[in-house]
Formats: sequence, C-alpha cells, structure tokens
Amino acid sequence: MTDSLITKRCVSCEGGVPSLSDIQANLLLKHLHADWKLNPTATEMERNVHFKNYYETMAFVNAVAWMAHQENHHPDLSVHYDHCIVRYSTHAIKGLSENDFICAAKVDQLLNPKTK
Repeated sequence: MTDSLITKRCVSCEGGVPSLSDIQANLLLKHLHADWKLNPTATEMERNVHFKNYYETMAFVNAVAWMAHQENHHPDLSVHYDHCIVRYSTHAIKGLSENDFICAAKVDQLLNPKTK
C-alpha cells in the first residue's frame, strides 16, 4: 500500500465529499512511518521529525514545500531549530482525505529515499 500511496497523485478536493472515517484513517496510517499519529477525532495527523541542526531542518522544510507544491496539497508546518512538526488535514472537508496519506507517504520517502 505504501508503494501505491507514493505513486499516486493528489486529486483536487473542493469539499462536498466525506472525510475518511476513523477506521479508514487507521487502516491507511498502518502504511506510514510509525511516527505519524492521528488526533483523537481522526481529523488530523502529524509527525514530529528531528534533525541535528537548523540547516537540516530547513532543508527538509524546503523539500516538503516543493513536494506540496507539486501535489497542490499543503501541510501545516511548525518549524523549530532541530525539528519540524508536519500536520495534515484536508480543510475543505474538515478531516482527513486520501491526499493527506499520499503526501505523508511522500514525506516519509523524503526522509528515507531508499524506500519506495
């Protein structure tokens, strides 16, 4: 499933579709790095990624920004000296969509490019 998430592209979401259920979100979550966590209502997910220094943190942030632009699906980022919190939710549907998991899988691949 991770392979298929990485090879998928985000589909524009203008609302009008239901968000993923907590069961659906938890099933997709199993295909991501173990550091991804759902919030209690399964409407948002986040991963806290740690680095050695600010330079590495910013390099990661820039890579995520490039990927997000390519997918036209953008996370909320909390940037700190030696870590970055990446948070996904599809605001148009007030919850999680497959787009969030596609982008999370691509974030995982940025951090470990040997995985597909």
